[in-house]
Amino acid sequence: MKRNVLFITLALLATSSCLLAQGAPTPFSVAAASPVAAGGYTSGSLARPAAATGPSSLSPFSRIAFGGGISPMGINLQAAVNVNQRMNVRGVGNVFNYSVNNIKTNGMNLNGQLNFASAGASLDFYPFPEHGFRLSPGMLLLNQNAVSASLAVNGGTSFDLNGVTYYASSTNPITGNGKLGLNSRNPAFTMTTGWGNMISRRGGRLSFPFEVGAAFVGAPTVNVALTGGQACDQFGQNCVNVATDPTVQANLQAQIQKYKTDISPFQYYPIVSFGVAYNFNLRPGAAVK
Repeated sequence: MKRNVLFITLALLATSSCLLAQGAPTPFSVAAASPVAAGGYTSGSLARPAAATGPSSLSPFSRIAFGGGISPMGINLQAAVNVNQRMNVRGVGNVFNYSVNNIKTNGMNLNGQLNFASAGASLDFYPFPEHGFRLSPGMLLLNQNAVSASLAVNGGTSFDLNGVTYYASSTNPITGNGKLGLNSRNPAFTMTTGWGNMISRRGGRLSFPFEVGAAFVGAPTVNVALTGGQACDQFGQNCVNVATDPTVQANLQAQIQKYKTDISPFQYYPIVSFGVAYNFNLRPGAAVK
């Protein structure tokens, strides 16, 4: 995976450099320009060109920015480097862990754990460099976002599987586990828009970037397993082992399929991020006014 991330990032950089080479003037094009008009020469010397106006232009890969923020994927750290006047390459990593306890569904008690870890890269394109608006296609290259849970059914209480009601044995209550995966498409395409350039073209070190969009991660995956205990009828009789009984297992798989159908439309994960960034020179004298 690390090698794939490196290759994709290098490809993004190479593409951006080609765009720069096609659009940016070179020193040789200036030297080959037509003779200076009347008044352009002074006695024994060449007139100096007029000073540039408007936003500052930066040499390619001359400035770098680091920042941090928060989003639905967790706490994020970001780094960006300028490619040309209208484009940055940006990398971002997210991490978040959180426990959720005492959730009840279908008669089952759940204790869950959110384990989020992801990383990606994007091209930030600024149609109007002096402003902050941007469009950012990219890739989520690493996605380990998932929710895991342990489940239990207290003895003597009921639970439902595929519309069938069972009762957990009073002497041998039911246990199990489950997992919800948010990464069935990995790597995944991302598309965001936002405001705020981590490497301002108007000068300044600090910025407060905001973005909104989505990662197209595919339909969530669902897995549930009943690992122990006995299920009985309402009178506490005719008990069977939930881990091995074919009827219970068939109803469990049918219930899982219902869960998958219910959540199948949600094939994207929202990205709403706000943070702060600081940029500085990679080389002395990087900015050209």
